[in-house]
Amino acid sequence: MKKLFFIMAGLIMMSVISAQTLDEIVKKYTEANKLDHVASLKTIKITATVSAMGTDMPMVLWMKNPNKIKSVTTFNGQDMITVFDGEKGYTVSPMTGSTEPMEMSPDQVKQTLRNSIFQNPLANYLKNGQLALAGEENVNDKPAYKLKATIEGGAVIDMFIDKNSYFLIKTTTTTSMNGMTVTMDSYPSDYTETSGVLVPMKTTASTQGMDFQTTFTKVEVDVPMEDSIFKIK
Repeated sequence: MKKLFFIMAGLIMMSVISAQTLDEIVKKYTEANKLDHVASLKTIKITATVSAMGTDMPMVLWMKNPNKIKSVTTFNGQDMITVFDGEKGYTVSPMTGSTEPMEMSPDQVKQTLRNSIFQNPLANYLKNGQLALAGEENVNDKPAYKLKATIEGGAVIDMFIDKNSYFLIKTTTTTSMNGMTVTMDSYPSDYTETSGVLVPMKTTASTQGMDFQTTFTKVEVDVPMEDSIFKIK
């Protein structure tokens, strides 16, 4: 009985230490990425280029605090649109043969909002009990904390936080799509600060044997942004 008691006490202590360590990592991540400052801003607009299969596609991303977001990626003269107006989300995907807006599911909306700089995904996952410390690994020869988030729909996101800078340097997202498991690795880099907003200017990613890269070319902070931008015309 005494042995069992000490084992249980040890497990409880390990759990407490792990929770405290996780809290500290999220706190330092929030500070390093200046997310408290970002939360005080009104709008952020990002101009970018997405490169895939030898093709460069211009992209514009609008974000309005707290939860409005819109992205437009142009390919062969057609616009692929993802938008959330604060209440409902829609996508327009001409490449699938339809130019009519399709309403997003609640899970798709949550996935879209995770792309907003105004969101603090680690803090949100921690608050919702979805985040766990999964050890440490090296990413491109950099020691990193590995955090695991289990989110809506059973998807799992492994996030690697650089132990020195507390920047996100890799994510591995595993989800199910049409009954098939899909994994995507992303590597954010070239972190640059603009008007107190710190973002990775380059992100390389790979999934299903396809590689692509997103490069930010311009970051604008607190620019005028009408709510009509986030409405499907």
